[in-house]
Order: sequence, then C-alpha cells, then structure tokens
Amino acid sequence: MPNSGRVSRLAGARAALVQVGPWRLAAMLLVLVAAVVVARKSWDVPLLLIAERGLYDVRVDVTAPRVDQDADVVLVTYVEETLRNTGKRSPLDRALLATALTHLDKLGARGIGVDILIDQPQPGDRFLEDAMRAMRTPTFFAFTTNAANGEFVFPWQEAYMRSLFARVAQGATRPASIRLDVDSDNAWRVWPGPARAPPPLLVNAITGSGDFAAFTGAVVFRKPAFADRPVFANYQIDLFGDPETAEAFRPAIAGKIVLIGADLPEADRFVTPFTRLSGKTTAGVELHATLIAQALSGVKPVPVPDAALWLAALLAVLGAAVIGGLDLATRWVVTLAVAQLALILATPVALQARGFDTYGVPAFGLGLGWLIAIIAASTTARIVGAEQRRFAQGALGKYLPRDVARQILRNPERLALSGERKQIFAVFTDIEGFTAMCQTIEPEMVAAILNEYLDTMSDIVLDHGGTIDKFVGDAVVAFWGAPLARPDDPARALAAAIALANAGERLRAPRPGRPLLGRTRVGVHHGEAVVGNFGGEGRIQYTALGDSMNVAARLEGANKQLQSAVLVSREAAERMGLAAFRPLGRVRLRGRAKPVEVFEPIGVGASVASPELAAAWARFDGGDADALVTLRALSAAAPDDRALAALAARLESIGPGGVYDLD
Repeated sequence: MPNSGRVSRLAGARAALVQVGPWRLAAMLLVLVAAVVVARKSWDVPLLLIAERGLYDVRVDVTAPRVDQDADVVLVTYVEETLRNTGKRSPLDRALLATALTHLDKLGARGIGVDILIDQPQPGDRFLEDAMRAMRTPTFFAFTTNAANGEFVFPWQEAYMRSLFARVAQGATRPASIRLDVDSDNAWRVWPGPARAPPPLLVNAITGSGDFAAFTGAVVFRKPAFADRPVFANYQIDLFGDPETAEAFRPAIAGKIVLIGADLPEADRFVTPFTRLSGKTTAGVELHATLIAQALSGVKPVPVPDAALWLAALLAVLGAAVIGGLDLATRWVVTLAVAQLALILATPVALQARGFDTYGVPAFGLGLGWLIAIIAASTTARIVGAEQRRFAQGALGKYLPRDVARQILRNPERLALSGERKQIFAVFTDIEGFTAMCQTIEPEMVAAILNEYLDTMSDIVLDHGGTIDKFVGDAVVAFWGAPLARPDDPARALAAAIALANAGERLRAPRPGRPLLGRTRVGVHHGEAVVGNFGGEGRIQYTALGDSMNVAARLEGANKQLQSAVLVSREAAERMGLAAFRPLGRVRLRGRAKPVEVFEPIGVGASVASPELAAAWARFDGGDADALVTLRALSAAAPDDRALAALAARLESIGPGGVYDLD
C-alpha cells in the first residue's frame, strides 16, 4: 500500500537521523553551510581566486567568437622595423608621428587615438605641436596622472602633459585617459572603472558612446576567423610618412577609428585571457581597440544575478550531499558524481558562450563546495553505516561466525530469499533430561541455567566457524559449509562437537542452589541440505532443510541408548579423518531403513583411544566372533567408558555383521 510504504520510508529516515545524532548532524550541516559559502564566494578567497581566474580565462578563450576583420577600427603602429628605420627606440620618434598624423588627417578617419604618452620634451617637438594644432579629425592623445599611475608618471611629467594640451587646445586635439585596469595577477579582463575626473577614457571620448560611460563589466574578446586576417588591421606607421603612400591607404582609413601606438615585444604588453593557453601577450593599443569595438557594437555581457549564483551553490552542495548520503552501488555513485561535476564545470562555459558575464561566476568554487559536501555527507553516512554494520554484525554474529557475518554485510545477496543445495556438516545438541528437570524448578532458575548453557554453546559454535541455525528449547542446531564453505570445515565441525560435549560436562559440575544438568549429547552428519533464508523479507531466518538434518537429529538422540556423548556418521567421520574416531557399530535409526555406521570422536569423556578397538571391531564385523573377547577386555580395562561397554553388549546380541535397531 502506498501510504504504508511512505510511512516506512519516513520511519527509516527518522531512524537514520537518530543514528546520526544531534551533534554529528549539526556538524554536518555546518560543513554544508560552509561548502555553500565556499561555492559562492570563491572569487573572494585569494587561493581560490587563482583557480577561478584560470578557469575564466580558459572559458573565454574556448568560447570567444570567431570574427572577420573589424570594419570600424584599424591600428597604425610602431614596430621593430620602424625603430630600425628611425634609429630611435625610446622615446618613439615624434617627427614620424607628426608626419603620420598630418597625412592621416587628410584620409577621412572618423577619429584618431594616440596611445603614446608625450610626457617630456624632445628635440623637434615643435613639429608635433604644429601637427596637433592643425588636426581637423577629432584626435585624442594619451594622458594619465601621477595619482592614477604614480609608478610610471611623476608629477613633472603630468605637468608637462597638461601644459602641452593647453598649448594645442585651439585645435581638434584633446587628451584622453588610457587607463586600463588589470587584476592583481596583472591580467586584463574587465573594463576600466569610469573616469573620476577629466579627461574621459579614450574609448568613451573617441566613440562618444554614453552607454559605456559607467560600464564596468567584462571585456568581449574576439578571435580572428582566418589565420592571415587579424581582428584589427595593423599598418606600420612608416607607411604614412609619405603623402603618396598614405593616400593609397585611404579606403582602409576613411570612416574608421585609427589607433596609433606601439606593437613592440618589450613595451606596453598586457596579459589577457588568451595568454593562459597561448602564452602570448597583447599590445596595449590593441586592448583599446577591443574596448572601442565593443562600445561601437553595443554588446554588454549579461550579468548573472547574485541570487542565481547562491542558488547554484546551494544546488551543487545539495546534489553532492544526496550522492554522499545515499547508499548506492559504486557504479551509480560514480555516474551521478561525474554527471554533477560535468554540469558544474560546463554551466559557466555555456553561460559564457551565450553572452553572459561570467567574470565572478564560480566554477572552481562550485566544484570545491561540491567536494566538501560529498565528503561531509559520505563521511557521516559511513559513520552511520559503520554503526549499522556493527549493530548488524553483532546481530548476525549471534548466529554466524564474525568473518562470515562481515562477508554477508559486504554482499547481502548471500542471504537472499532463496534456497540452494549445499553439502554441510549438521550438528545437533541436547541436554539429557532437561525437560523433566524444568518441571521441578522455578522459571527464573530455568532461564538462568538455559541462558548460561546456550551462551556457552553458541560461543563454541561461532568460535569454530559454524552457523547457528536455531535454538529449540535446550537444543542447539548448527551447521558448517553454509552460507560460506571453507576447506577446513570438517576439522572445525569435529573440534566444535568435541568442545560442545566437554563444555556440557563442565557445566554439570555441582553448584550450590542449582540442580545437576544431564549430559550434553551431540549428533553429527554430513550430507546435502537446502540452505537459505526462508524467513521472509522482514527478518533473517537462515536455516538448513533436508534429510541430513534429520539424520544428525536422530544421531543426537541415539547417544542415549549407545551411552555415548557424541555420535558421528561414517559420511562425516570419513571427511574428518577416521583416525580421530573410534567405531561404535552399526545402527538403524528410527524412521530410516538404511543402517548408519557410527563413530565417537576420541577425546570425549572417558573414551578409550586404543587402536585395538578399531581392529577388533573390523574383525568382528567381518565375521570373526572371537574379536568380541578383545572388545570385552578393552571394556573391562576402562570401567568408566560406558559407551565401550554398551558396544560390547550390543555386538554380543546382534552378532557379526548385524545392525542394532534403535527404539
């Protein structure tokens, strides 16, 4: 019924929580909360930040759109060949800059940006200032302050730049901030913060885009679609030093924003997300071009709401806690864990590819939070499982050997609701006259005697690797060979049978206030039985069924007439080693037509261990009636050996080759 199943599951969950315990549960919840915080705030933890930036760079690199050459922005740069041609490395040749500006001004550019600081006087500056005053194209020269860039710009350099722009103010030339904010690892990933004082940022000044004046999100990086066509066309500045050569580039310049700067291996280079995989840095002038192209396109990556990030962190941790806390097969745990980790790592990549701003979106943090959660949940589950296993092993240990119980717990299918045919050694024990004794003493005394007796017998069976089938009053039913068979099961079963009988004798010792117990009788047989758990789904009732069990039970009862303590069938004795036994003749058990040859282990009570006994029995059974004389002599020499005396009497009555019929 659905309701009963639901109630059962809820009861199981409540039981599990009780086993966890309040302190352990509180500790696990605290760790899970910490895992959520780690998963969400990993960008704020220095060590985790390194990993987050690395993963961000990789996903930017692999998802960057491939584009053809930009139609709005071109670069005009100083390169190594330019330095060789001009014979000047630092500062860059300003005469060439002045000439190039003059010629570019005539080519119809939309705007010109100069990413070169004119921060100290040089010979020939008059030509550059004249060119700056004469510009008709909106032209923006690099400017920065000591406050913004004190490591590289001294106050006197700032003063020189301010005076320069004051001298050329009547033209189309204006200063613009070339500030590019980098992260603490010196990598450039996001837009520079808004200018707090004039002049404006170069990107805003040259595009006139007010939409990006306060934008501080991620930069949209692009890759060239073709290896021979970079994202931005890049022309060597030398090409614009001659008017006729410059005129040839009119189609490439007209209507576009031109950025002039250095593209040199040792100057003004920046680490970007692309550097992570390629190892290559990017010229600063190209970074400005990237910002300008993004502003012109109007593309702003969509920020991921903070609530969504907290929800993702929570779901990652809960998912891990479920996997760690559930008792699933290893293949399912691995499958679910791989699926969750793949989702955690793939989601930021998918968001980046779809135009979301994933700068600040945790990826490594989600994975780490997931790992912390799965460790916390699985550790708690293992602790509870260990306690449950200890409890179960303790319960199973009352009926199964500890090593067998451990294997059963590792592979519960061994106790599935099914039967299987097994060759086993069946052992039955009973106390002679116990039922009658119970009628004469108090119930409390019966319980005390029986508990002590069964505890002793149980320990012996389990210590010798046997499985306890059941207790029937004072009788103990056990077997060897199931659920697990061992090569030494015969020796174990024999040793246990002797120990059971001898322990019974010790328990018979007189004690004040207690009645004397009868002898403990043991029957042992080897044969086939159907062994399995036949108790139903709700309980373990591991038992053996079949004629072999009946034979062992009959042998236990036969001890009374044969005056023996332990009777073992030939089927069992042969497997245990006949040298460890003495023969007690051939009997026909009650309810069985086929006779059974029986033996008693040497070492039980006062049994005679003389090899002459076996030889005399063999001669007598073979037809030599005179062998009975030897048997009587052996019995006379051992007056306490009641089983031997009873054997001699039986053989005399049945004759050679005869079978003694038991009542």
